[in-house]
Amino acid sequence: MTMAGKRARTTPTRETTIMDIARAAGVSKATVSRVLNSVPTVNEEIAQRVRQVIDELGYTPSQTARSLSLGVSRTVGVLVPDLGNPMFHQVLHGFNRAAARDGYRVVVADAFEDADSEAELARDLRDRTDAVALFSPRMTRAELLELLPRVGPVAVFNRTTGLNAGSVLIDYHEGVMVLAGHLIELGHRRIAFLVGPAYARANWERERGLQEIREQHPEVEIVDVPCGHSFEDGYTSWPAIRETGATAVIAYNDVVALGLLGRLSEEGVAVPAELSVAGFDDIPFARYSSPSLTTMTSRLAEIGERIWTVLRAEMTDAPEREPIMFSPELAVRGSTKERP
Repeated sequence: MTMAGKRARTTPTRETTIMDIARAAGVSKATVSRVLNSVPTVNEEIAQRVRQVIDELGYTPSQTARSLSLGVSRTVGVLVPDLGNPMFHQVLHGFNRAAARDGYRVVVADAFEDADSEAELARDLRDRTDAVALFSPRMTRAELLELLPRVGPVAVFNRTTGLNAGSVLIDYHEGVMVLAGHLIELGHRRIAFLVGPAYARANWERERGLQEIREQHPEVEIVDVPCGHSFEDGYTSWPAIRETGATAVIAYNDVVALGLLGRLSEEGVAVPAELSVAGFDDIPFARYSSPSLTTMTSRLAEIGERIWTVLRAEMTDAPEREPIMFSPELAVRGSTKERP
């Protein structure tokens, strides 16, 4: 038996709608919506009546509908140029963990190293989410600056934005100079650099740093070897490296370096006894390769967390527009030694 004037809660034979709540409470749909979204302007007596009907009818509001009503989804998008690169996995891990702590979910899109598709993918992500993070976008600077106001709030990893959006960067310029300096201290005078994608800022900054090394150390020859960014690129680079006569190699990244190490093992080339090899990024595999890979460690998960804080700030009235630069540190392991 129920109290007079109070309906018994029943299991509905169909999904209860806002219209059902409005009819039962004797109010408009708009009033029900305001109560569901905790809008304080609703009369407390009416709000209490609506909440009672909601409880009696067993109504559960659709999260999607609520998001549309509030104009927020508690979801953010991330556009990555290449999900095949473990470096981005580490950055994403940190980003996702930080976003989850703030109650946000992350949707990820892969551009497959296709710069021409990035703008459309970014706009599509932004249409579905509250904000977007662009990881190492490959588009031109002019294209990037044109895109930023169209997809804001937005934060960018590894590209400068002219203070048009928050940005977090790794100092590849200084990092590669430290790495080259390590090899020079070991006595290497002919070093091969496995060049990365021409469109990548990470490659531009490495090239700039190595040019400064050439100017500071005229006795050292640094030979550019066209390569790429993948395991396969590193694996197939060996014949060209052999032609240079280099005693040490700086790979564009750890992925390339690990591909090269696999090929050197097959060819019977002893590392580092015959050839020193160094990478960049310190992805998890680097520590466990054979030999373990000398590299520049960039604290990638920490970087991911910082990208989130920058994006979160972009979603407020107090964005952080000054670029945040992370300085990588040298991790000396088993793949480099004194010149043979």
